[in-house]
Order: sequence, then C-alpha cells, then structure tokens
Amino acid sequence: MKQWIGLADAREVSAPVSLARILVALDASDHAERALGEAIRLSGTADGVITGIHAYAAKLHDRRFRQMEGGLPERYRNEHEMEHQRQVHDSLIMTGLNLISDSYHDAAQAACDEAGRPYRRLSPEGKNYSRIVDAIESGEFDVLVLGALGLGAVPGSLLGTVCERVVRRCPIDVLVIRDPVRAIGEGPIVVGMDGSPRSFGAFKTALDIGRRLGAEVHAVAAYDPYYHYVAFNKINGVLSEEAGKVFRFKEQEKLHEELIDAGIAKIYQSHLEVARRIAEDEGVEITCELLEGKAYRAILDYLEKTKASLLLAGKTGVHADAGLDIGGNAENLLRLAPCHVWLGQVPYTPPLDVIAEETITWSEEAEESMKRVPETARAMVRMAIFRLAQESGHTVITSSMIEEATSRFCPHMGGAMEDDTAVAWSDEAAQALNSIGDASAAAGIRLRAEKRARIHGASVVCADHVRPFLDEFEAPAPLWEAAALARLAQIPEMARRSVRRKIEARARGAREITLEAVEAGLAEATMENPMTAGPDGDDASPNGEKGNSCPFTAMHDNGGGEREDSAPFKWTPEAEDMMKKVPHGFVREMTRQRVEVYASRHDARVITAALVEEKYADWSQGSARRKMTLDWEDKALARINRIPEFIRPMVIHEVERCARMMGLDRVIEAAIDQATGVWEESGAFHSEADPELYKQRKDASDDESG
Repeated sequence: MKQWIGLADAREVSAPVSLARILVALDASDHAERALGEAIRLSGTADGVITGIHAYAAKLHDRRFRQMEGGLPERYRNEHEMEHQRQVHDSLIMTGLNLISDSYHDAAQAACDEAGRPYRRLSPEGKNYSRIVDAIESGEFDVLVLGALGLGAVPGSLLGTVCERVVRRCPIDVLVIRDPVRAIGEGPIVVGMDGSPRSFGAFKTALDIGRRLGAEVHAVAAYDPYYHYVAFNKINGVLSEEAGKVFRFKEQEKLHEELIDAGIAKIYQSHLEVARRIAEDEGVEITCELLEGKAYRAILDYLEKTKASLLLAGKTGVHADAGLDIGGNAENLLRLAPCHVWLGQVPYTPPLDVIAEETITWSEEAEESMKRVPETARAMVRMAIFRLAQESGHTVITSSMIEEATSRFCPHMGGAMEDDTAVAWSDEAAQALNSIGDASAAAGIRLRAEKRARIHGASVVCADHVRPFLDEFEAPAPLWEAAALARLAQIPEMARRSVRRKIEARARGAREITLEAVEAGLAEATMENPMTAGPDGDDASPNGEKGNSCPFTAMHDNGGGEREDSAPFKWTPEAEDMMKKVPHGFVREMTRQRVEVYASRHDARVITAALVEEKYADWSQGSARRKMTLDWEDKALARINRIPEFIRPMVIHEVERCARMMGLDRVIEAAIDQATGVWEESGAFHSEADPELYKQRKDASDDESG
C-alpha cells in the first residue's frame, strides 16, 4: 500500500478525483448491480473505462473438501471411490467457479456495451477482499465502487465483511452502494466538512459529480456543544472536595460555554464559508448548514431530512493520526447512512488567502501595527502573517505575531514598522544579500541596492536591485534535488527559466536547492504577482495587432522582459469585488496580472473599479470580433456564460477550435475541460500562435492511455 501511495503522490493525484478508471466489485447481488450501474453513469461523463473484478477461492474450497473427507458416508470410503470423488470435486470447483465468474463478467460486459463504455475483466484466484485490495494497490484505478452488502446479506445486515475489509484497506476513493434501488442524483449530494484536507478533497469531488449528474450539492458541518457539559458534570460527581477546588468546575464550565463552544461553532461555520467560496469560484451554488450534536448522528438526521442520494466525506478526519485506517464518524456513517457513501482519500487545501479570510480575525492592536507597515509592502507582510498563523494554529492575529512574522519572513524590512519612509526588502532580495560572507561588503551593497530601488521609484528592494552588485561575490551554482527539479518541470515552459533564476537567487549561498525551497520561492512569486509583458511593452494580439485585444496574450510573448516596477499595487474593495466575479483559477489570475500591467504603464499605484472598467473596455473591442460558429450543448453553454462578457468571445473561439481538433461538430463539456486543461498545463492560450496546441494535448492523452 505504501508503495502505491508514493506512486500516486508522484502523479500528483488531486481533487476532484478522476472518473476515468473505475473498478467495480461484482457478485450478482442487487447492491453490486447498482454499483455497476452507477459506475457506468459516472464513467460515461468522463469517457472512462470500467473494470469488473470477481475473485474465486478455488483453493479454499479444495481445502475445505479435504477437511470434510472424514465425514463422508461409508460407500465413499474405499480408495478408488475416494480418488474418483476428489477428481469430480476438483473439476467442478475449478470449472464451476470459473463459469460463475465468467457469467458475472458477461452480464457486466453487456451493460457496458449497451452504454458504449469499454470494459475490462479481472478474475483473480484467492480471498475476495484480499484480491480486490491487490488490484487497487496496482495504481491502475482512480475509484472503487462496491456494494455495502453481498449475496450473504440477511435482514438486519448493515455492512458486509468484504465491504468493510476492503474499505479499511483501500488507498483510493471508494463509493459504497447502500441502497440498490436509488440512483445518485435522485436526491441532494451532501458533503460532511470538518476542515481536513480530505474533507475539502471530497467537497471538490462532490462539486464535480453534481455538475456531471445535474444534482444539487449541500455542505454540512457538525459540532457538539453538549459533550463538555455532560463530561464536566460526570467528572464533578466523582471529584473529592479538594480536587474540586483545584479543578474549579464552575469556572471550567463557564469557559467552555462562553468561549470554547462558541469558538468551535465559529470554526465549523468557517469551514462552510470556505466551501461556499470554492463553489462560487467554480460557478456553483450550494446549500450550507451548521449542525449541532454528535457529528455522525447529526449528519444522519440531515440525510434523512433532505432525502440525500449520496454522502461524501473524508475517510479520516481532522484529528486523524498516521496509523488510522478510517475515522470514527466515517465508520458510523458507512454503516448507518440511508444513502450511498463516498469516502475520499485525495486531499485538497484551499488557497491560503481564502482560508485566512474566513477563519482569521485581527486584534485592534494588530490592525494598528499593520497601519505602520508601508502600503507597498503591506500585502507581502499580511501573507507572511497568514503563513505564520497557519503554522502555529492561531486564528486571532496579535501585534506580537506581526513582529514575529516580519522577523522570520521579511528580515530586512528594518525600521519599516516605525518609519514609513524606510525602504522595505523583499524576502528574495534579503536572501541574496545574506549570501555574502563579508559583512562590510554586504553593508555597502545594501545601501547601493536601496539607492537603485529609489532611482527606479520602487519602495521595495527586489532581487533585481541587488544582483548587479553581486558579481564579485558570485557563489557556485547550487545543486538541485530530483524532487525540486520535478516540481520545476511542472511550471509552464515560458515561465520556467525566469522562475528557476529567481529560486537560485533566493537560495544563493546554499549548497542544494530542495523541494521546500522551490515551494517557498513559488509561493513568494505568486504573492508578488510576477508577469511577462509583450515585446513592445504592451499587450499584443497573436496576429500582430497592437493594442489591448486580449488579457491572455502575454503568455505567448516569451521575448519580453519582466515588469521593472514589481512593487505591490493597492486594490480598492470595489476593484477586488470585480475580480471575484471572474472565474477562479487561470482566468482570474491572468486578468489580475494584465490589469496591473495596464495600471503600471499608466503610472497608477491604486487600482480602482474605474481603471478595471477601462481595461475591460479595451479587451471588449478585440474580443467582439470573435463569433460563435458551432452548436453548443446546454451544459457547455451554461459554463461558458459564467465567463465575463469582455473575454467570453475569445474563450468561445478557442474552445471551438479545441472541439474541432477533438473531431466534434458541436461543443460539449468535454471540449471545455480539454481546452482549460491545455491552458493550465502549458500556460498558452492563443492557438493562432501554436496551431498544434490542442493536438499535442490529445497526442499526450493517447500516449498515456496506451
């Protein structure tokens, strides 16, 4: 199992879980038949492959027959008859069990053929649960689907032994069919949220399944405000008078009622708000509800009330340790839920700023301290503080945390907290300066770099201000760990060289660049919003037209340099609200970057709603030339209509080009998924600049499937 999990991590399995390779356990029971049907439905939305598995234990039956030979009637006791019976039994067991397994596969094959889904057969010999787990650990499957009960079910059965044993050992997402007569989507899809990465991974998968099957998604979080009251009263009943004075029961009870219970409620409500933000960014409307009571019991009541068709939850929760196979709430829900249960194994961590916005508050003193940070460095310092809060588990920012964060993450901000005119130093620049062993030379270079920053009109010293003065102190290039190089390879090629240079400058003086150093460099780069401008210093369309025709053109301009003025911008709340209306991810990131380029070239340090509208108007002129030329299915059209109007025609043009490359005469959701996958992986958008853009993605997909 550990070996397979390592392989999964290397392939960067991420939420939502892929539905392309589904394994289904077969035994001809009603639950297994429904498992096959749901697997076919889900696989059909992802152009996936179904693999059926049925294990037959011929050796087990053979051993049992030998053990029972002593109890055979007298007429079978002579050697000739005994040998004959052994041969008959061996033939019947081997042939019969093979025939049974083949019949299960034949029925599954027929169902898949009717649905137009490819089907593979697995018929291993051995204990059924063990062979299913062996198949899963091969790394060839994304999801396992099996029935909660099999052919051995009797009235009152909650969970079959095969199902329980497999689920405990399963390293991938597993869908357990609990109701053989209901389909997923006949009621809401409900997700249990506890703030753990696996619960957020399950939530991402729920959003994906909801879109595919047209089902509404509910997110619930449950907390228990009654536990401590009951526990304290029980404890108080057995305490001696002296122990009671030490324990101070009344004060403890008041503490929990006024602080801890209220705090727990706020924490779980924040999980729901983060989920709501994620859903909004994906253009999905969800229902959220905070539940009171024992977690699994409260969720069971909600499932009954809403007549849910599917429950998704992390297989382990927020308090899990490394050796836990299944969480307590997950296990109880697996046994008792009135609907199908999906237990997620793939984690997802929401962006730090999203988590911070919903979970972190600031003390009045901390807010005052932040006002003394130069405005141009405030965004960088705030993110550093969020990182510190996340590491330490605090949800309230204090002034002492601000001091600690600036000393750890921004050591060369110097007197910035007290002197608004002081020049702040970026983390990358500070790392470069610290690589100089000669303290006297470093002091001189520090002053020269600050002077260079002022000449360029920047209030933050960046690595580019320091590098010109480091030539005589050049250190040997550091070695790269294999994991660090692998992470670098995931960055779009057009940005890879620049990112590598920045990471090496940040690690100046180090003997080796580790994966942690790469992640830290990427986090800082994201925070500073680095971007690439066109060769002419402005946006340029791929066909050579000048002007601001498209927000994504900068991705093709490999010959351009980075923006000289990398000081952060201040966005007004109204401008930020406009960004929130742009779909989260690729589109929003590039839109924000190009607006900041536009602001920089117009000498604007504050980005207002009016400035954003001005930039939108420029894009609208170029985008308006694009017209829809193919038919669109309703679901695909609904997705594309969530994109802002000023760039929608340009996106439509590219999606239609991708659809044609896929051999389609109308646009379906798969074409949108294919196109967005290309944009995110390659960093490219305009296929006019690369006519083979979508074909390369298709060829790569074919190679992987082959």
